[in-house]
Amino acid sequence: MTMPILTPFKPAARIASLTLAALLLGAGLSACAPLLVGSVVTGAFVASDRRTSGAQLEDQGIELRARARLREQIGARGSVSVTSFNRQALLTGEVDTEQDKALAEATVAGVENVRRVINEIGVVPRASMTQLSSDTLTTGRVKAALLDAREISGSVFKVVSTRGTVYLMGRVTTREADRATEITRNVPSVQRVVLALEIISEEELAQIQPKPAATATPAPRQ
Repeated sequence: MTMPILTPFKPAARIASLTLAALLLGAGLSACAPLLVGSVVTGAFVASDRRTSGAQLEDQGIELRARARLREQIGARGSVSVTSFNRQALLTGEVDTEQDKALAEATVAGVENVRRVINEIGVVPRASMTQLSSDTLTTGRVKAALLDAREISGSVFKVVSTRGTVYLMGRVTTREADRATEITRNVPSVQRVVLALEIISEEELAQIQPKPAATATPAPRQ
């Protein structure tokens, strides 16, 4: 079950070490591709991804096909990003008209294997380099804050930021969703939080969690 939720921004101070980590992540992002948030963060997410390997490959295929079709249909009239998680496609970015926003949604909905489209495209001018840099920094700060939380596995969340809005994607429990929302709301520069999560039960989580390695019992001495 998916559960998009809007939650208001509530400013709060963050500890110095977290702010420093976020700044370092943001600095690393500026020199990398948009899908990377430093090798450490990206690697942690892949290692703890709760999707099957088949679902991960399927999502990559959805993103590639959707972007190609959007270039054909929208072209220079917009700048649209596609993020897919378990066949749920999140659209962010900007287009010139409401007609192009609807066209982008219809285009991605027609991509093979897409089961749902969340259309968060803005009919606004293209984001400036300053805004893009701010979004990159926000993403780094949110990822750092989630990873810093001991009571949840922050690496299972996929984070997308645009124009002050942060989108959280992933397969998580209600407990994890609530805590991640609270953490994200308190990150500087976050104005709005949108949850595009697949909610699972605590029992389901226990089943997919990696099992601890068994410890060999030493043989008795003769």
